[in-house]
Amino acid sequence: MGPKSRNPSKHQQNPAKKRNISNGGVSSQHASSLQLEDDVPDFPRGGGSSLSRGEFDEVRAEVDMEFEAEHRLLKKRKKESRVQNRNQSSEDDIGSLFGDGISGKLPRFANKITLKNVTVGMKLWGVIAEVNEKDIVVSLPGGLRGLVRAAEAFDPIVDNKVKEDVENNFLSSIYHVGQLVSCVVVRLDDDKKEVAKRKIWLSLRLSLLQKRLTFDVIQEGMVLSAYVKSIEDHGFILHFGLPTFAGFMSKPNQTGSNIKTRVGQLLQGVVKSVDKTRKVVHLSSDPDLISKSVTKDLKGISIDLLVPGMMVNARVRSTLENGIMLSFLTYFTGTVDIFNLGNTFPTSNWNNVYAENKKVNARILFIDPSTRAVGLTLNPHLVGNKAPSSLVKLGDIFDQSKVIRVDKGSGLLLELPTLPISTPAYVNVTDAADKDLRKLEKSFKEGNLVRVRVLGFRHLEGLATGTLKASAFEGSVFTHSDVKPGMVVKAKVVAVDIFGAIVQFASGVKALCPLRHMSEFEIAKPRKKFQVGVECVFRVLGCKSKRITVTHKKTLVKSKLEILSSYADATEGLVTHGWITKIENHGCFVRFFNGVQGFVPRSELGLDPGSEISSMYHVEQVVKCRVMSCIPALRRINLSLSMTSSRVAGDNVVKPGSLVAGVVDRITAHAVVLNVCDAGPLKGTISPEHLADHHGLSALMYSLLKPGYQFDQLLVLDIEGNNLVLSAKLSLVNSAQQLPVDVSQICPHSVVHGYLCNIIETGCFVRFIGRLTGFAPKSKVTDERKSDLREMFYIGQSVRSNIIDVNSETDRITLSLKQSLCCSTDASFIQGYFLLEDKIAKLQSLDSKDSGLRWVDEFDIGNVIEGKVHETKDFGVVISFEKYIDVFGFISHYQLAGNMLERGSIIRASVLDVSKIERLVDLSLKLEFVDRSKGERSTVLTHKKKRKREGHDELEVNHTVNAVVEIVKENYLVLSIPSYNFTVGYASLSDYNTQKHSQKQFTVGQSVVATIMALPAPSTLGRLLLLLKSVSDGVETSSSKRAKKKSSYDIGSMVQVEIIEIKPLELRVKFGSGFHGRIHVTEATDDNSTENPFSNCRIGQTLTARIVSKGNKLENNKGRHQWELSIKPSLLKGPNVIDGGLLTKDFTNLYGQRVSGFVYKVDRDWAWLTISRDVKAQLYILDSTCEPAELAEFQKRCYVGKALSGYILSANKEKKLLRLVVQPLATGPMEVGENGSSSLRACHICEGSVIGGRISKILLGVGGLLVQIDQHLYGKVHFTELADSWISNPLSGYHEGQFVKCKVLEVNRSVEGKVHVDLSLRSISDDLISQGFTELSSGIPSSSQRVDKIEDLHPHMFVQGYVKNVTPKGCFIMLSRNVDAKILLSNLSDGYVKDLENEFPVGRLVIGKVLSVDPLSKRVEVTLKTSSATSAPNSGINTLDSVTVGNIISGKIRRVESYGLFIAIDHTNLVGLCHVSEISDDHADHIETKYKAGDEVAVKVLKVDKERNRISLGMKNSYFEDDKAVQTYSRERHDNEKNDSLVVTESTVLPQNEIENGLHPILADVEARAFIQPLEVPLDDIESFDIEDDASQSMANATNSDTIGEKNKKEKKKAREEREREIRAAEERLLEKDIPRTADEFEKLIRSSPNSSFIWIKYMAHMLSLADVEKARSIAERALRTINIREESEKLNIWVAYFNLENEYGIPPQEAVTKIFQRALQYCDPKRVHLALLGMYDRTEQHKLADELLDKMVRKFKHSCKVWLRRIQWLLRQNHDGIQSVVNRALLSLPRHKHIKFISQTAILEFKCGVPDRGRSMFEGMLREYPKRTDLWSIYLDQEIRVGDADVIRALFERAISLSLPPKKMKFLFKKYLEYEKSMGDEERVESVKRKAFEYVDSILS
Repeated sequence: MGPKSRNPSKHQQNPAKKRNISNGGVSSQHASSLQLEDDVPDFPRGGGSSLSRGEFDEVRAEVDMEFEAEHRLLKKRKKESRVQNRNQSSEDDIGSLFGDGISGKLPRFANKITLKNVTVGMKLWGVIAEVNEKDIVVSLPGGLRGLVRAAEAFDPIVDNKVKEDVENNFLSSIYHVGQLVSCVVVRLDDDKKEVAKRKIWLSLRLSLLQKRLTFDVIQEGMVLSAYVKSIEDHGFILHFGLPTFAGFMSKPNQTGSNIKTRVGQLLQGVVKSVDKTRKVVHLSSDPDLISKSVTKDLKGISIDLLVPGMMVNARVRSTLENGIMLSFLTYFTGTVDIFNLGNTFPTSNWNNVYAENKKVNARILFIDPSTRAVGLTLNPHLVGNKAPSSLVKLGDIFDQSKVIRVDKGSGLLLELPTLPISTPAYVNVTDAADKDLRKLEKSFKEGNLVRVRVLGFRHLEGLATGTLKASAFEGSVFTHSDVKPGMVVKAKVVAVDIFGAIVQFASGVKALCPLRHMSEFEIAKPRKKFQVGVECVFRVLGCKSKRITVTHKKTLVKSKLEILSSYADATEGLVTHGWITKIENHGCFVRFFNGVQGFVPRSELGLDPGSEISSMYHVEQVVKCRVMSCIPALRRINLSLSMTSSRVAGDNVVKPGSLVAGVVDRITAHAVVLNVCDAGPLKGTISPEHLADHHGLSALMYSLLKPGYQFDQLLVLDIEGNNLVLSAKLSLVNSAQQLPVDVSQICPHSVVHGYLCNIIETGCFVRFIGRLTGFAPKSKVTDERKSDLREMFYIGQSVRSNIIDVNSETDRITLSLKQSLCCSTDASFIQGYFLLEDKIAKLQSLDSKDSGLRWVDEFDIGNVIEGKVHETKDFGVVISFEKYIDVFGFISHYQLAGNMLERGSIIRASVLDVSKIERLVDLSLKLEFVDRSKGERSTVLTHKKKRKREGHDELEVNHTVNAVVEIVKENYLVLSIPSYNFTVGYASLSDYNTQKHSQKQFTVGQSVVATIMALPAPSTLGRLLLLLKSVSDGVETSSSKRAKKKSSYDIGSMVQVEIIEIKPLELRVKFGSGFHGRIHVTEATDDNSTENPFSNCRIGQTLTARIVSKGNKLENNKGRHQWELSIKPSLLKGPNVIDGGLLTKDFTNLYGQRVSGFVYKVDRDWAWLTISRDVKAQLYILDSTCEPAELAEFQKRCYVGKALSGYILSANKEKKLLRLVVQPLATGPMEVGENGSSSLRACHICEGSVIGGRISKILLGVGGLLVQIDQHLYGKVHFTELADSWISNPLSGYHEGQFVKCKVLEVNRSVEGKVHVDLSLRSISDDLISQGFTELSSGIPSSSQRVDKIEDLHPHMFVQGYVKNVTPKGCFIMLSRNVDAKILLSNLSDGYVKDLENEFPVGRLVIGKVLSVDPLSKRVEVTLKTSSATSAPNSGINTLDSVTVGNIISGKIRRVESYGLFIAIDHTNLVGLCHVSEISDDHADHIETKYKAGDEVAVKVLKVDKERNRISLGMKNSYFEDDKAVQTYSRERHDNEKNDSLVVTESTVLPQNEIENGLHPILADVEARAFIQPLEVPLDDIESFDIEDDASQSMANATNSDTIGEKNKKEKKKAREEREREIRAAEERLLEKDIPRTADEFEKLIRSSPNSSFIWIKYMAHMLSLADVEKARSIAERALRTINIREESEKLNIWVAYFNLENEYGIPPQEAVTKIFQRALQYCDPKRVHLALLGMYDRTEQHKLADELLDKMVRKFKHSCKVWLRRIQWLLRQNHDGIQSVVNRALLSLPRHKHIKFISQTAILEFKCGVPDRGRSMFEGMLREYPKRTDLWSIYLDQEIRVGDADVIRALFERAISLSLPPKKMKFLFKKYLEYEKSMGDEERVESVKRKAFEYVDSILS
């Protein structure tokens, strides 16, 4: 602030002085200039100051004295504690800001931004230092740092997508480090205790920075910032943060930055124009223009319009102690501090540079609206709108730093020796030495060399801050980058909280010591353990970003073991310290330094068997670990807490999967610990779940076990250290030999026992032996759909698993636990239940003092025992036994058999079941059980007779029986088998996999089906064990025939059947006792060829048939089945063996076999046949015949019941469905695609076959027909293949849907698997074709000739064809589907062609004569001129001798000009000129309105100039003697035309001749070129006409072969050179004969052909020959204005000629060429212009300019393959290195579809100009990716042949012919190989190639 604000009371006492001071200042004039427009009063009172100059000076001096007195008074009052060497007064305090309203004396110091004077609303310029996910860190002036939240990064644009992107970490894409930004302070977080902790919150929103900006203020040249609102095709729509106007910026042509422009990005631009109507500001993004644009003086500009970063013209007003004061924009003043001066290293006399009124360019650094203070910068980097580069890092030490300046009491300015430029650094006085320096200038002198360490870097000023303290160079930690994991450091505690302690290193770097790492043990009150200010020793745990964590655990800090800080350091055997982070049942996790973590399995923890991990270890405990193994890629480390291996060596080591015995040592809470017999020190543990297969019994067993109990057989599941993991599950023990230990032992589709080790939401894990585990996905766990698997399974459950898949690479095993796939096939489950029950009962008896289990011996199953009724209950009767008081019996109501029992009564009952655990016996009073026991005690003989009499057999295993439920137990059923004398058996209700599933409910008395699995034996405890059918889920068992119904029939039995119904495809019959069946139509005869085989059958007729299968149930009778029978003679006579035939056994290798069947269904396109009972077939309509008439009656021919035969094309095994065709097939199927789609459908369609088709679409023009030949396959009929003879409009008579008969000409299969078929509707034979060629060669046209090969053509041969397309320079005709020809405009007709498209419409039939044939380039040229078609080509009618002066002749007006008429003379190729003076006897005006092109006229020959080849004609009436002669001639001419029309057929078109200029026919021919290099530049031989021809030919050739492409490049090049010589010769002849000699002659020629660049260029050359350069330039300008805008190629020729002209005569040439080049870019294709200029540079050997131009081209046209190839070609010619880097850049830029072309062309260039080995590498790389591209092979071979290394060439050929390619491609390779060997002249090798070709043919035929 100014001095006036320091003592307001004094100013109130002297209002007059106050008023004068405010008007004072430096000068009254300057003060008024500083006054802003906003400060001017609305209604000024007028008048100026009444003081004179002298009075004014007196007042000013008086005021100064008052302020000085005030200063002295304030200074006396200061306390003694204030710093005595303070050099500034209170009003000039550096910490305060002053604005442009200063008055009185000038300030001593420049404004400087500090944390004290930053206020809200201040605008600052800064550079982005960091871009984080949610905020941006900005480096501000004075070394301050500000934060920008994501919401303040830019104004919310309407687009919601941008808002979402901002929320999704969008900042890094729109801002980048080093970007200069303008920002405004929006909030300050004040810390009253420490100013250094004050946070500055900024905003980058333009709505705040430019809120005072209005549309009216914007002028051209202003620099504005804006957001990208949207990206359009040609530029960006901009948003200025204000809704009143918008902006647009065109996309730059070249971008120096790699940052891609995105929506929301902040851009700077210079205003180019302002559209006031639409309120749109157009900006330019040119960086040079932006950096140089200076803000203009605006009338009445407000401080609110000033924006940081704005560049202004300023003038030095005065120098201050630490900077300078500037005035700018008329009204404003600002200061520049010493760190922002123009010189990066200002010395002590820096102020001498800035003289008063010196003009400088400056940028605004900050603006404080409250004080109107403005800071500026003269920093050269910032003035250039670029942030200074940072060449130093925090902590860097520079030993040879030079002292540049010593600031008294402030600090030192140093020069740091960085590269490439030095960096300024400032050392504060407090950092100059460890001790306090009172006088800095005595210790340091300018030029001294000192040692400095970098403390920080001020990014905006490019200034480093450093220290000279000796202590700064000591210690291992100075910055965060110096901190390494594992290092031991000393640090001081600065804060303690509940989460831990904050410690600080000596260098000031802070770290966190977490609460759990403050001590070895848990600390309840951390503040007592750690006190602030105490220095302790720590070890660094990790350093992530700038977050450092340390530990104070004593063991870790003092550890001498190696530090583990990365997974790569974890070598096997490494011993180190770590700490436990997590404890689980199977082990614990241990953490090391830098976040490295490992796992210690339970077996390596050193635990006693059965003990818990938590009993010995706890979380955060420091442990000593040994690395057992490590996989760094997976970040997995296996650890052990044992320092030595725990494996016991020796031959008797117990292995997983072996059986052992053990004695219970103790029982823990979660396991049974055993001493394993014969295993030395090993102990074993059994988890409770592994005591039994049954969940309930295992828990009971666990509760009864006591130490000393012995297990005879235990399975070793795994070995954990010295502990064996054992299992007593009977299912695992019994199948120990079959259990897999390794993945290789698992066979897919086998069923293996295992146990569940884990259950997750998505499936179950099943473990076998060791760690071998499989996974059963949820979809394959159960047949039922349950959401929670834990409700259906439990961990440790015994299961049977079906192996679905085994992946040997990943060792993953996929299982299924579905009961339908894994059901038991034996009774092991219930057997194990009863055996375990017996063990539990014995354990119970050991605890009791009773007699044990001796009572069981008297209660055998089936015994009849005596007992007393103890009690009668509602659910049955309880029986007691006198001998065993603790054993009870029970009889259910169902077993009472109707007997009423009273309490105390004695009964005799049969034992059905005994429960040893519950000491309960189930009894029955049913007579069948009681009497059965009596019968069994009779004699054996009587028993045998009885069994024989009753017809019962003995029980046999695997027999299926019908049983009755007697008792329903909790886990099993007690059943009786009535057919076996009511024998009692037992069946389990569940299986291994269904223990927790809901079980099927059974009731007593219910009949069930079961299979006998085990007969009574000691192993079954005397029980008969059964397997319920419901449990086995229908799995087949080998049941006895006697278990079947007696009334059933066997398959293969002969029966007598009666016909009850006759259907077209089957007979319904009945036989036996109510059995029904059918005889299928395919079971009536042996060969299915008999038509209507049931024609002789009658209802009621009896037949002999054989049963072949049992079918499904009848539709209307659910309980009865339909039998399948056969009456085939061979089956009735043959043995009793039912064979379904080949089709029912195997569905492979059926291709081409002939089968027969009967139609059972038909629709519009398909007929379905039944081949056998189970096999069906389908026949497509187009496969049934090739005759159109028969195809039209498809449904009539293929009626239901019709017998048809066909050949198998494909077979679907799952659906048992065949695809048939009527025609025989090839010996084997052709290529079949992966999906079997088009290749499979087309395998019966081969070249030469005749097939039926249906027209799908009639293509436009001469496209031909699209014909359907299969369900999803279409072929194309070429326009020339529609009719046998050449006729007009061959498409007439065809319509969509019409059936046609086609011949397959060619079948091509693409790489993608698509099939392309070429068809013909012609019916001529090959003999006729060959005959037709004979006729063609003889010159006699034929109506059915076709030219299929270009080799069959020769000059002077007559051909016919259809017009394919018409161009302004001629047309193309189709001679056949493979051969096209071109007809130039001059060869279309002998006469004038008025309307080319109407006279030669597309599709018209023409007859012509071959002019030339080029087989190499596939080009054919034909003429339709009758003069060319005659046998007398040298006739005189086309010479001037045929024209006689004075003759009256007829002709047609060729062209009408202002000076006369050009008339084509009939029956000749001559054109004459009738001058305007010879048209009429009178003066003829406006002849254009009287005559038009094409009019027939009679003229008189006036003059024939043979030297100049000119004919002068006249049309005056006086030239004709009488009307009669004219009439006679006209009549004769009419007659001649009439006769001529009789000769021409309907299909013949009379050719007409077109000559662009009658005087210069050669010029007209040369003029047809599309591109002419001017001024003695070699001509480009490619005509636009030839380009079209090439395109047409390439399209035709593409259908023939994939290999035709670049193989004939040498021949093409020779042809182009020959054509160039011909054109050159034509031009030379033209120059010798008729080239104009004067400017007037050129002017006449230009008027006749204004669009001919050739004439214009010759005109320019003519002027250059006269040394008139300016005239040549004017002609070039005229040409550019005259040539039609559509003739772009002609204009480009002129531009190129202009280039050559300026390159030769321009002053200076380079600038002149550049100007013309820039103009040409606006009118022509930019790429063609660039290439033309490049060609000129190459020809003139201006290599530097060519190199620069190529660099621009590859950036501008980075998607152009041609440009990149020119770049590489230039580098190779100049022998430059770095070709590969250019190739890599090109591949990144080019679209992928251009890669092959680019790499192949680059490789060719390497072979020609560079290193052939690099070319070989490129070809090899392409062939690895595209091994079947024969075009690549061909090019590769051509280049190797060119190099000439025979061994390499032959090796490459051998590789090529060993490929597996289609025959056509292999033919091409063999042919090329053969040609090469022939060229080498080695007959032996020629024969070798032929032999290999024959071997290949034999291999594909076999």
